[in-house]
Amino acid sequence: MDSLGLFILLMSLCFQWTTAPAAEEVTWTYTGLVGQSEWSTYFPDCGGTSQSPVDVVTTQTKYDPNLIPLTPLGYSQHGNKPFTLYNNGHTAVIELPDWMGLGGLPWLFTAVQMHLHWGSGGPSHEGSEHTINGLSADAELHVVHYNSELYPNMSTAMTQRDGLAVLGILIVTGEETNPAFNNILNYLSRIRHADQKVSIPAFDVQSLLPKDLGRYYRYNGSLTTPPCYQSVIWTLFNERVQISKAQLLKMETILYSSKAEDPDRMLLQDNYRATQPLNHRVVFASFSAESGKELSSGEVTAIVIGVMCGCVGLAVIIRFIVKTIRSTSSWDVLHSNRPASMSRMKEPEKGKKQDMALNSTSEAEKKEEPSPSLQTEP
Repeated sequence: MDSLGLFILLMSLCFQWTTAPAAEEVTWTYTGLVGQSEWSTYFPDCGGTSQSPVDVVTTQTKYDPNLIPLTPLGYSQHGNKPFTLYNNGHTAVIELPDWMGLGGLPWLFTAVQMHLHWGSGGPSHEGSEHTINGLSADAELHVVHYNSELYPNMSTAMTQRDGLAVLGILIVTGEETNPAFNNILNYLSRIRHADQKVSIPAFDVQSLLPKDLGRYYRYNGSLTTPPCYQSVIWTLFNERVQISKAQLLKMETILYSSKAEDPDRMLLQDNYRATQPLNHRVVFASFSAESGKELSSGEVTAIVIGVMCGCVGLAVIIRFIVKTIRSTSSWDVLHSNRPASMSRMKEPEKGKKQDMALNSTSEAEKKEEPSPSLQTEP
C-alpha cells in the first residue's frame, strides 16, 4: 500500500472515530431507527442474557419460602417537600426523597424514582412490560431503588449486579377511580413535552402499591430501557392495582415524546419493551402454586353456585331430620297415651256388660221360679 492509500485509510478511520456517537448521546426510541431491535447495537448490554421484562409462566415458577413480605420504609412519610415530576421523552418520572427505602431484601435499598409504562388504547390492550402467562396488563408502575448499603449512589450501583431493586406493579382498568394515581395524573398536562419539569405536592407513595406485599415473583434481570444494565433484583407483585378507564386514557393521550420547540408533535405511547428470553433463569415465587392460583370469573361463579346449592341441600336435610324427630316424638306420645284412654273406654263397656249379665240372670231366675198351683176340695 502506498503512502497515499495509507493516508486515506487513516483519515477514514479517524473520521469514523470522531463521528461515531457515544452511547450516551444516542436518542433511542421504542420504534424507528434506534428502536428496540437496534438497542443492542448502541447499548451492548441490551443484548445480554439476563434482560427484562419477562413473561412469568406461573407453572414454571419455583416456590421459595425464604421470600418474606417487602417493607416500604418511609413511603407514607412524605413530609412537606414537594416531589419533582418530569417528562424525559420516554415516560413520566417522579423523583423520590432519599429517606424512602425498601426492606425485606438482603441489603438496604434507597428509593430514587418511579415511572410508568403504558400502551395506546389499541385492540391488543397491551401496555405493561411484564406479562403473566402471556397476558399483559394495561400499564405498569416501576419504583426504582439502589443498594445504599454497598454503593454510594445510583450511578455506581446501576452497573453492579446487585446494585438495583425495582418493584413492578401491574395496572388494570375498572369502573372506579383510584385517587392515589390522581396525585400524578392530574399534573401530566403541565409536562406535556419532553424535558418539561414541575413540582407537585408530596403524597403517600405506598397508596400506589397493592395491599398484599407478601405475594410476588422474584428474578434477576435488567433495566428495561437503555443502557439495559443487568443489575436489577426484580419484584413483580401478584396483585394488580386498578385505575379507571378515564385515568388510563389520560395517561395514554396527554404526553408527547417530542419537545415543545419541535415542529412535529409525537404522542408518547406504547412505551413498553417486549418481553425477553429467560435464558435458563429461574423466576421464584413467594407463595405456593396452590395458594397463588387465580380463579377465572367462570370458576368463581361455579363455586358460588355450588356453595348456594350446598346450603339449600343442607337446609333440606336439616328440615327433614327435624320433621322426622317431631313425628317420632308425636307417635311416642300418642302411643303412651293410648292404653289409659282405651282402659277408660273399656271400663264403661265392662260395666255395661256386667249389667247386661245381671239382667239376664235375673230374667232366668224369674223364668225358673214355679208359678203357684190352684188347691181343690175333697
